[in-house]
Amino acid sequence: MAVQPIDLDLQRQAVIIHQRLCAEYDCPIPYFHALDPLSELVSSLLSHRTKNRDSGRAFKQLVAQFPTWEAVRDAPTELVEQAIAPCTWPEQKAPRIQQVLRLVGELTNGEWSLDFLKDMSVAEARAWLEALPGVGPKTSAAVLCFSELRGRALPVDSHHHRVAQRLGLISSKMAVGPSHVALEGFLPDEWDAQQVYDHHEVMMLHGQRCCFYKNPSCDRCVVLDLCPYGQERCEKTKS
Repeated sequence: MAVQPIDLDLQRQAVIIHQRLCAEYDCPIPYFHALDPLSELVSSLLSHRTKNRDSGRAFKQLVAQFPTWEAVRDAPTELVEQAIAPCTWPEQKAPRIQQVLRLVGELTNGEWSLDFLKDMSVAEARAWLEALPGVGPKTSAAVLCFSELRGRALPVDSHHHRVAQRLGLISSKMAVGPSHVALEGFLPDEWDAQQVYDHHEVMMLHGQRCCFYKNPSCDRCVVLDLCPYGQERCEKTKS
């Protein structure tokens, strides 16, 4: 597959947006997790289409009920489903998590660790993770970025994706999955893992606190002058 050239104007704009949002949301932002990568993988699978509060409760209940990931793998599926009840679709996530854990156990010869991913490039590690069932770009990036690996990978959630679309960084028709490659392409090569993490966090926070799905607060947006969506919306409000 041919590598698409980076739009340098959009890249410069992405950096300006990053700088303003970092000033607004007080970067650097502390990491919210310090999990090993396998635990982060399970946590990320639980978080699909689920509020952080609910997926966090599900994860805590799961690790409280089962002492090891091997125990989760071997448990009756209905018990795993009960443990993760606070998250959405536990009846789907329980068998999927067990399926993933079976594969991880086989692929690591029973080591039950994904620490070896630190010896791979980000691209190689993401490819390894995305070969697992139910693991897409967001989950692979989350494992590398949020876990103790502290990898230079950019997760894109629904808030981040919405803000990027409205700012014109990506097409309004681009889905979340493909947007990972496009948005990562705007990140300067010299950024370290903390800066990449900060970028995801400030884009997400801006979506949660200002650029709402419905009735965004464009009048107090610190990047309004860079936002085609917001400018058009403000013009309509005036007229």
